Amino acid sequence: MQLTTCLRETIFGASQKTSLGWLGIASFGVPEKLGCANLPLNSRQKELCKRKPYLLPSIREGARLGIQECRSQFRHERWNCMITAAATTAPMGASPLFGYELSSGTKETAFIYAVMAAGLVHSVTRSCSAGNMTECSCDTTLQNGGSASEGWHWGGCSDDVQYGMWFSRKFLDFPIRNTTGKENKVLLAMNLHNNEAGRQAVAKLMSVDCRCHGVSGSCAVKTCWKTMSSFEKIGHLLKDKYENSIQISDKIKRKMRRREKDQRKIPIHKDDLLYVNKSPNYCVEDKKLGIPGTQGRECNRTSEGADGCNLLCCGRGYNTHVVRHVERCECKFIWCCYVRCRRCESMTDVHTCK
Repeated sequence: MQLTTCLRETIFGASQKTSLGWLGIASFGVPEKLGCANLPLNSRQKELCKRKPYLLPSIREGARLGIQECRSQFRHERWNCMITAAATTAPMGASPLFGYELSSGTKETAFIYAVMAAGLVHSVTRSCSAGNMTECSCDTTLQNGGSASEGWHWGGCSDDVQYGMWFSRKFLDFPIRNTTGKENKVLLAMNLHNNEAGRQAVAKLMSVDCRCHGVSGSCAVKTCWKTMSSFEKIGHLLKDKYENSIQISDKIKRKMRRREKDQRKIPIHKDDLLYVNKSPNYCVEDKKLGIPGTQGRECNRTSEGADGCNLLCCGRGYNTHVVRHVERCECKFIWCCYVRCRRCESMTDVHTCK
């Protein structure tokens, strides 16, 4: 059953204020100059911030990573991970960054929570490996191990992803027991699960890099270390999880269950993305929910994919206009001493949704 608008607003108050208000930090140049008390954090996050103020640059970078990757993964789709207009004009922390999607319990909600938790893990872990903090560094559990018979040993600086995951849980996860109402608990349980799914994506894509040692590059011995994948690769994995996300029941008993009764024996894994409510089609503007629709979006006339005019424009058709580009070209260096260029013009067809 779809949650009513009133209920969404109730849940929004519980979930937004307790978890993703911190994303506003991404817009601050140097958040540590403002101090923890003046940042858009909830009380638990402010307390953690006061104890570990040196983590503020990593928190800001985690928010930036997550927002940037969300936009990149969905840039050609009907929902393009847009930032709400209110968030760009409101006072600091007064308006949610994403708006409706944070409280809707949809697949988009699931992706946002997962990619933001993953971004925080990635940025904090990177900062540890770079030696920017005193309480974490490289992963010391891998020191002096390896296989002499296979000619390799652990060395270098392995990324301590476990510390990054610990901090992400401490900073983002809000205890379900502190909430009231069954609907609140279902949505918060879903958000907690998706937070963890984002962290698991970072851990799953850890890889091993090695460097050879030996005479004339013989690679008689290798020094190896574990490193995180690029955040773009993590984003691709989470997008795949989004495409295969699982709808769960809006009634929670001992644990979350699949919505479809005939599928409830299929286990839910900790790296699956979960959602409660089906997504709107995002085709038509809905000012009440902050959905802009796809009118005016640029589309690809020849594509059969999500960015194609047929899908992106939701069957409404598209307008075509010609754009004239003027640029310098065929530049040559003339002795001495200047560059001479021709002025080149080109015409490009641009298609936008009706």
